Amino acid sequence: MNSRARGGLASGGRGDRGARWTATVLLGSGLAALLLPLGSHADSFSKAYYDARTDQLVVSMTYGGTNSNHTFALQWGQCQDVNGSKLPEVAAEVLDSQWQDEAVRPYKKTVRFSLADMPCRPAKVTLRTAPRFIYTVLIPKQS
Repeated sequence: MNSRARGGLASGGRGDRGARWTATVLLGSGLAALLLPLGSHADSFSKAYYDARTDQLVVSMTYGGTNSNHTFALQWGQCQDVNGSKLPEVAAEVLDSQWQDEAVRPYKKTVRFSLADMPCRPAKVTLRTAPRFIYTVLIPKQS
């Protein structure tokens, strides 16, 4: 039997261990690549509050990109009555206009959102952005 039929070394030799090690490294590298977000892009909040004077939600966004021209919008969820609470809750997804922009440089921007489309007031608003950044703000009844 030809001992070189399996890629150069006989079974049980150092070649098999090297092949297993290489396969493990390649498999591990592939899994690590799958677990990393594409472009390492993630928007987050550094601060959020309700501005009573303008009746707006003010959010300081931190994001990565190739440019600073990202715009942000809110997508409101449905109001939810929570057992034991007198205040309804609503989630708002913060959407980035350039969500696929590669995170080359970090940027910060303060964004003001109108609350005209807010489905219920007063309410506890939970802001969300991908992948898992969450910020909660209490919005009072409109004056």
